[in-house]
Amino acid sequence: MFAGIRIAPPAARAYFALQAMAGGCWWLGVFLVPAIRAATLDGLPVLPIAIADIPLFVGGSALAACGVRAAVWVATSWTVLVAAGMTVHATLTGLAGWGALLMVAAAAGSLAACTVIVLGRAPFEWIARGPFAFRASRSQGRARVMARTGLQTLFFWGVFLGLLPVVIAAIEARWGLHLEMAPAIRLIGIALFLAATALGLWSAITMSMLGEGTPLPSEMARHLVIAGPYRFVRNPMAVAGIAQGVAVGMVLGSWLVVVYALCGSLVWNTVVRPIEEADLAERFGEDYADYRRRVTCWVPRIAG
Repeated sequence: MFAGIRIAPPAARAYFALQAMAGGCWWLGVFLVPAIRAATLDGLPVLPIAIADIPLFVGGSALAACGVRAAVWVATSWTVLVAAGMTVHATLTGLAGWGALLMVAAAAGSLAACTVIVLGRAPFEWIARGPFAFRASRSQGRARVMARTGLQTLFFWGVFLGLLPVVIAAIEARWGLHLEMAPAIRLIGIALFLAATALGLWSAITMSMLGEGTPLPSEMARHLVIAGPYRFVRNPMAVAGIAQGVAVGMVLGSWLVVVYALCGSLVWNTVVRPIEEADLAERFGEDYADYRRRVTCWVPRIAG
C-alpha cells in the first residue's frame, strides 16, 4: 500500500489563502510600481483586467481558503483561463512574460489544490496505474534487458534532457525572462553533465546486469540491487537525472531549466519515491528494510 506524504484539504485551503494574499500584493504593486506593471502586464489593459481579476482571483481564492466549495471552482477556472491568455499574449508579443510565468505557476497550484479539495486528498497513487504501474520485469535474459534499458534511457534523456529544456529555454527567451549567466557557469555545467551521465550509465548498467530490470516502473528489477552506485545512495539514477537537468540548464544559460530540474526532484521525492519504496518493501521485505537503514536516499552517508 502507498504510504507516502498525505496532502489533505486544509493544506489546499492554506494554498488558496497564500494565493489570495500574493494576488492582493501583486495588484498593489501593479498600481503603485511602474516596473512591476511593465514586467507583468505590459501591453495589456490594466483596469479591465483588475475589475475582473481582483474579485475572481483574489476574492475567489480568499473564499476558497474559507471553505466555500463554489469559490474553489471559480478561482481555479479563472486562474487557468488567465494563464492561458497571458501565455498566448507573451508568446505572440514577447511582453508581460513575468506575468505569464506567475499565472502559469498559479494555475498549476490552483489545479492541484482544487483536486485535493474535491477528492479529499492528493491522489498520488494515480501515477502508478496502467503502463506506469510498479511491477517486476519478466525473465527475458540480460542482453535483452540491457537493450531495453538502452532504448528507454535514450528516450527519456532525449525528451527530458533535450526536447523539454530546449522548449523551456526558448520560452524563457521569448517571454523576456532570460538572465545572463557567467561563462564559468556553462563550463561547470558541462563538467556536471558528464559526471552525472557517467553515474546514470553506471546505475542503469548495474540495474540491468544485477537486477535484471530497467528504469521503467513497469519493468523494475527482479532482484534487490545494492552493488555499484547503489552502495552509496539508494536512488543513483534519480540523483543522476536531476543533476543532468540542472547541468543542461547551466549549459543553456537558462535559470528556468534549472528550476524545472529542481521541481522534478521535488515531484520525484514527494510522489514517486514513496510508491517505489513501498513496492520494494513489499517484494524484498527485511532485506530492503536493512538496506534502507544503511544507505541514504540522496546524499552518501559519511562514516564517522
